[in-house]
Amino acid sequence: MEIPFDNSYSRLPEEFYRKVDPAAVKHPTLIQWNQSLAKDLGIPFDANDSDTLAAVFSGNQAIPGATPLAMAYAGHQFGRFTKQLGDGRAHLLGEVLTKQGKRKDIMLKGSGATPFSRRGDGRSSLGPVIREYLLSEAMHALGIPTTRALAAVATGESVYRESRLPGGVFTRVADSHIRIGTFEYFSSRGMKDHLQALLRYACERHYPRALEGSPDELVDRFLAQVVEGQAALIAKWMSIGFIHGVMNTDNASVAAITIDFGPCAFMDQFAYDRVYSSIDRHGRYAYHNQKQIGLWNLTRLAEALLPLLPQSQDSIERLQAVLNRYEAVYQKAWRYLFARKLGVSEDCQNLDELIRLFLDALADESLDFTQSFLALAEVLLDQDTLLPKTPKLGQFIDRWQREIKNIEVAVTQIRQTNPRFIPRNHLMEEVIAAALIGDYEPFYQLLKRCLDPFGSKDGSRYELPPKPHEVVKATFCGT
Repeated sequence: MEIPFDNSYSRLPEEFYRKVDPAAVKHPTLIQWNQSLAKDLGIPFDANDSDTLAAVFSGNQAIPGATPLAMAYAGHQFGRFTKQLGDGRAHLLGEVLTKQGKRKDIMLKGSGATPFSRRGDGRSSLGPVIREYLLSEAMHALGIPTTRALAAVATGESVYRESRLPGGVFTRVADSHIRIGTFEYFSSRGMKDHLQALLRYACERHYPRALEGSPDELVDRFLAQVVEGQAALIAKWMSIGFIHGVMNTDNASVAAITIDFGPCAFMDQFAYDRVYSSIDRHGRYAYHNQKQIGLWNLTRLAEALLPLLPQSQDSIERLQAVLNRYEAVYQKAWRYLFARKLGVSEDCQNLDELIRLFLDALADESLDFTQSFLALAEVLLDQDTLLPKTPKLGQFIDRWQREIKNIEVAVTQIRQTNPRFIPRNHLMEEVIAAALIGDYEPFYQLLKRCLDPFGSKDGSRYELPPKPHEVVKATFCGT
């Protein structure tokens, strides 16, 4: 197999990464290969040659043109700065250019130790591999900017966490793996030239229009692009009830894509302060905090960029003015997305109050977030619905229906905006449990639904919220 690599990151100064090869595994077997994504990337392959695909995407077989490396970065983790992080269990193989001229990273995760492993084994158990494959492809199908899944491989080896588990390697595709933490890495070390090189590289790769105009305002233009992208991204997370779980700056992409699916979750019963991540003990990254954490992370990016500006109060005020745009961009995106979910126009009167009234009603009754929005179509069609008849919901429905101008149009809008199938937590747990004993059929069945999230009812349990005994209260990080 050959992949048409064109590796620009490896041409940056050596301080940006450490060159290191993936570690071989004993008996790699292919679990899933994303044929349509491979075609988009221009990767020639034989989908039936599972042995070759397993060998390549486990790290056993070197690929001509690849330059395996582990990327260096720092990061604020739960508010505390760690100067040295980096890829501790991942290898960036290289980059490809799509037919549209877009540059994409191809990275192995769980592929062995690197200089950044911090005494870790660099491996992944099979559960996080299955989890990230499902979640990233589900997010893509939902229209959320995200990393993608190219391959999932079982290694035939065991890894040791709380117990002995089968191992796996995941192949991730991304617009890039440049993080806010990458900028913090060089800024915290006073490496101004490297920081400048990173800024220019990030602009060339993601925001070429930022390179137009006065060089003195390049930092401002770049930061503005990242602010707008992150604000819009987090508004989309909120609209589908997605809780990232670890919004550290090393997990925040400057390309404004969803990256690093650890203990993330799709919310079942709605609560503003819902937390699933087992490591988020104080709710820092709860559902309703994601908006403000996004701005907090962007403020850390602004601080990392300050050394590239004259050391003056004016420079601080310039970047603060850029950060101040976040609120307006977020609110515009949030209002548009929730108006679509309700089947109303975004210029309807008292839209914000209408959205809040419905969310408050869901919170009061602990109703399922995804199903409740979808049920609004049934209300308009005067069909049986799961929404209970409570005073607050009755008040909402009365006011909401007055904003509906055309029932047919509204029903179509609601069904095209609110997913029927999502990778619910209890389904994910079942899929992973089955995979750990070598049964991948539940994985294939859930993946099938997640790739068609707005599909029609199929009478399966995949569209239903969990029963009381199925509720998952905590999700866990793969490391």
